[in-house]
Amino acid sequence: MDKGKGNKTIRLAQFSMILALEAIVCFTPLGSLPVGPIVASLSMIPVAVAGILLGLKAGALMGFFFGLFSFIVWTFMPPNPLIAFVFTPFYSLGPVQGNFASLLICFVPRIAVGVAAALLCKLLLRKPASGIKDGLKAYFIAGGIASLMNTFGVLGGIYVFFAGRYAEALDLSRNLLITVLGGVVLTNGIPEAILCAIFCAAICGPVKKIVNKTAGQSS
Repeated sequence: MDKGKGNKTIRLAQFSMILALEAIVCFTPLGSLPVGPIVASLSMIPVAVAGILLGLKAGALMGFFFGLFSFIVWTFMPPNPLIAFVFTPFYSLGPVQGNFASLLICFVPRIAVGVAAALLCKLLLRKPASGIKDGLKAYFIAGGIASLMNTFGVLGGIYVFFAGRYAEALDLSRNLLITVLGGVVLTNGIPEAILCAIFCAAICGPVKKIVNKTAGQSS
C-alpha cells in the first residue's frame, strides 16, 4: 500500500473512533461525570483530542459534529426545555423561541474547541520537545484552554443574544444573570476544563508515542 494512502487510512480510522466516542458522550449518560456535587460534561474531550492528534481541520470537523449532536439533543430531547431555545431555533416553549443566534451558540464554540486545541498544541510544541513530559504538558494545557473556549463561547453567546429571555426563562432578574453565568463557569466550566486537560494528556501522550514509534519503524 502507498505510504500516503496508508497514513490517510490510519487518520480516517482514528477520526472515526473519536467520532464514535463523541456520539457516545453526547447521546448517552456516559457523557456526564459526577465531580463532587456537580456533573461535568465530557463532550469537549473527543473534540480536543481530535485537534491535538489529527490537526486543525479534523479538530474543527469534530467540533462541528459536537455542535450537530448537541443541536439534535436540544431539538428533540432537551435536558432542560426551559432553555432549549438557546441551542436550537426549532424548539419553542410558549412565546419563547430561538433564532439564527441559537445555531451560532450551538456550533461556533464547539468548533472553536477543536481549532483551539490544534493551534495551542502546535504553538506549545513549536520547539523540539526534550521528552514525553514536555508533550504531556502541551496536551494538558491545550485541552484545558480548549474546553474553556466552549464554556465562555456558549455563556457569552447567551448573554449577548438572549440575556433577557434567558433570565426570564430561569425566573431571574437580568441583574442577577451575570452572577448566575459566572457561577456556571466555576461549577461546570472549570471542572470540565480540568477533566479535558487530564484526558487529553492521558490519551494523546501514549497515542502520539505509539504513532511516532510506528512511523520510525516503517521509514
